[in-house]
Amino acid sequence: MSASQRTNSAVGRVYLVGAGPGDPGLLTLRGADCLARADLVLYDGLVNPLLLRYSHALAEQTCRVDGPEGRVLRQDEINRRLIEAAWSGKTVVRLKGGDPFIFGRGSEEAAALSEAGIPFEVVPGITAATGAAVYTGISLTHRDHASAVAFVTGHEDPTKSTSLDYNALAKFPGTLVFYMGLHRLGAIAQSLMEAGKPKSTPVCVVSRATTPRQRAVTGTLQDIAELAIAAELHAPSLVIVGDCVRQREQARWFEGRPLFGQVIGIPRPEEQADDTALRAVELGALPVLLPTIEIAPPESWDEVDAKLLSLREFDWIVFTSVNGVHALLGRLWKSGRDMRAFGNARLATIGPSTAAALEKYSLRADLIPAEFRAEALARELSPHVAGKKVLWARASRGRDVLPVELAKVGATLTQLVVYQNRDLDQLPSSSLQQIERGELDWIGLSSPSIARNLARLLTDDAKNWLGNKTKLASISPVTSAAAREVGLPINVEATDYTWEGLFDAMKTAIADKP
Repeated sequence: MSASQRTNSAVGRVYLVGAGPGDPGLLTLRGADCLARADLVLYDGLVNPLLLRYSHALAEQTCRVDGPEGRVLRQDEINRRLIEAAWSGKTVVRLKGGDPFIFGRGSEEAAALSEAGIPFEVVPGITAATGAAVYTGISLTHRDHASAVAFVTGHEDPTKSTSLDYNALAKFPGTLVFYMGLHRLGAIAQSLMEAGKPKSTPVCVVSRATTPRQRAVTGTLQDIAELAIAAELHAPSLVIVGDCVRQREQARWFEGRPLFGQVIGIPRPEEQADDTALRAVELGALPVLLPTIEIAPPESWDEVDAKLLSLREFDWIVFTSVNGVHALLGRLWKSGRDMRAFGNARLATIGPSTAAALEKYSLRADLIPAEFRAEALARELSPHVAGKKVLWARASRGRDVLPVELAKVGATLTQLVVYQNRDLDQLPSSSLQQIERGELDWIGLSSPSIARNLARLLTDDAKNWLGNKTKLASISPVTSAAAREVGLPINVEATDYTWEGLFDAMKTAIADKP
């Protein structure tokens, strides 16, 4: 693009955003806001992909090695990509692990943008040092142990004219934190000891900090290198040196979460998986998305639109899924009307999650069965609908318990398909490979159709792990029966027919394990 063309075109803006060290909950509000307005997201390989749920933009990953997730981009290529996208008028988010300006090369990208005349903003992030320390129970500063902290690179640029002064570091009156130091841990420890740092100085190496795969090894300068090798720690990692490490056992909290370190497959549609995945993270687990179906609008909205004009004619409107709520009420809003269209109709939902979806539209469910399944909904609804008109906002397929049971009491039931469940042809390749390698601890089955589809999409290599290394948790007896019909062994079954109930069943099984 020529200079004149650039002058006449609308120049975009670039946001250099710190994504934090791994836990998706550590993204700042400003970072989330930038992602929401982005046209392009260029993110590092260390960034948690769950953060992309904040954006509907095209996302491209830069990797350390070429592979299915993306390709290696040199820094000059990244700079050029940012500039070209901005000159084309795009709003660009450069999403970087940790903080962009702390060992993140963000300042180099800012300089390139400034030279090219591209407007930009830098959004700080929680840097790996503070994230790793807090998530392992280490206070980098402490009234009794450290009045200062130094962030040090463990992987210096060999072309620099000056190098680290280990004599000064050994005398530093506080905590030393080495970034990217795992592969030079032995040399770092030896250099500090040769410069006079006591061999007994406490050291902690934290790997994959703030994620469910976090591991921490403690020792001293004298033995930490051997301990880290024996523990087979992986990058990214940090090395924390100083007396503050002694406080770890008193303040550790993250590793005590009930599902810490568990890898859990979530075979929900992508449209529904976000909240479940984040809940898994809160419990200390690593979610792996395994969508087996997708949610789509009806083939035609004509029938739905016609029924929206006569909602007042119904005595009850029944919702058996969150998708049904959003589909019907979203279409109602799009048609130019609001909840007044319901008139005096009463509302029933199959469970609390569906009721919570109604509340987002300022509607309260009149009936929620004590047991969250179609049989219980039909049983508790039956006394109220004899001789009444009932509208069921449903999927394109599913069980027919409601029509059969409500017909018995003389209700007039209108079934309205407001969304489709479509089977997918394959699982995400990376997720399937994880199952085939036996890397998943659990897979949650939240409906009969998901159980049947999962069985259809799994390879023989993946199925070999089921019931043993990879355990299956079922949300209900109906789902368990469907799973067993297609050869899936069920290890645990939820007593509360929700995803929270599934997580509770997993927690109980882990706690009971000898």
